[in-house]
Amino acid sequence: MEFIYKEEDLSNIVKQLIEKSNSKTLAFYAPMGAGKTTLIKAFIKELGSKDNVSSPTFGLVNEYALENGELLAYHFDFYRLEDEVEAMDMGIDDYLTSDSWIFMEWPEKIPNLIPKDVQEITIEILDESTRRLKLS
Repeated sequence: MEFIYKEEDLSNIVKQLIEKSNSKTLAFYAPMGAGKTTLIKAFIKELGSKDNVSSPTFGLVNEYALENGELLAYHFDFYRLEDEVEAMDMGIDDYLTSDSWIFMEWPEKIPNLIPKDVQEITIEILDESTRRLKLS
């Protein structure tokens, strides 16, 4: 599945991605500034959370909940990791075995730890405001 989109199209695209995805674990592959966090923000909103979404670059993981307090998703940013041992030390296995949505930015930093059922999303920058997204 492939989309060419602008930011104002995200709500519609995310609805389709949620419908078509065969996993709640999503790995986002894209260069810096491509809109990974913006896309994840649209996912969180569409899934029903009102939480403020930001990149967890320094904390490595953010949690998002529904209004009733139920955990909705974990959002990882592995950009600053030096190696997979750091992910293991933070307890990545416990997160990945939860029933929550999992959003992973920079999953290429932990290639041996990514679950087999992951849904890959690749974002390519076409121009300043246009992106190509591929779901595989």
